[in-house]
Amino acid sequence: MTSQAPPPSETKAQSLPADELKGPNVLTAEDLRVDVAGVPSCDGLTLRVTGERVLVLGAPRALFLAAAALLPVERGALTLRGQAPRRAITSRVAAAAPATMKAPPRWTVREYIEWSARLAGVPSSEVKSAAEAAIARLALGAMEKTAIGQLVPHARRALIVAATLATYAEVILLDDPLGGLPDDVAATYANILKGALDGHPWIAFAPRISMTSPLTAVADEAIVATSTEVLAQGSPAAVASAARTYVARLSLPGRDHDLVLGAIATEVASRGGRVEARGARTLFDLGPSMSTHELFQICASSRVGVLELHPVASALT
Repeated sequence: MTSQAPPPSETKAQSLPADELKGPNVLTAEDLRVDVAGVPSCDGLTLRVTGERVLVLGAPRALFLAAAALLPVERGALTLRGQAPRRAITSRVAAAAPATMKAPPRWTVREYIEWSARLAGVPSSEVKSAAEAAIARLALGAMEKTAIGQLVPHARRALIVAATLATYAEVILLDDPLGGLPDDVAATYANILKGALDGHPWIAFAPRISMTSPLTAVADEAIVATSTEVLAQGSPAAVASAARTYVARLSLPGRDHDLVLGAIATEVASRGGRVEARGARTLFDLGPSMSTHELFQICASSRVGVLELHPVASALT
């Protein structure tokens, strides 16, 4: 859970359907640059989230860290419900649940969640009830007196999410919530998480997620992005159906890029496909019948090397 100075108590979010809480876009980025150790991790990324339960897939983790106010924005803008990340966190518009956190190992689950609520500015009279509600939502009742150092990995993740819910924040930011968990554990935990987040807008940032995950089932939008651009955006089903769309990095050293790429685009179009230049990358829609082998042949005939070729839909496995 990330929190800063205690905000006013009147910002307490109500438990309403996420669509009824809808205000400005949950997340927007404009020409965003975020550095990690002095090196750009996001650079020129522009996106506009239109849903309320959203999967942001493939983007560098720096995007989550910047949204959580854990990394500064070096250029451009990043907003949550129209507010800069630090303001959104301190005013309880948003709360972030990193995949890992440091906490006193001897603290109990309840102690940590209550501390999170107090730190966020929840009134003292409401701290215990806020913690109890969060514990119930994440099915942590049997572990509320357990020391944090004794928790298994998925219980620690549940603890972090419970700590964000206890802040009364409206929007919950999740950092790769299912990453690294065994399939059976991930499925069980995802079901718990889905129920716990009912009534809250949320964004799950992850490299990829299963199409059969309970989180995917309730998401109303999926965005596949790189460090610089959005490759696909729409409902999870629509994004997953883009199975024949690929993003490529091509080698065209010392040549007229537009002319060569135009010739490739013409040939691909003649076979029912489409080519779209995206800065340093190229998007290939292979249409109904064209194969990747044919694409490699077309590029080879133009003396263009294909350095990387990835299906856009691979983020929804």
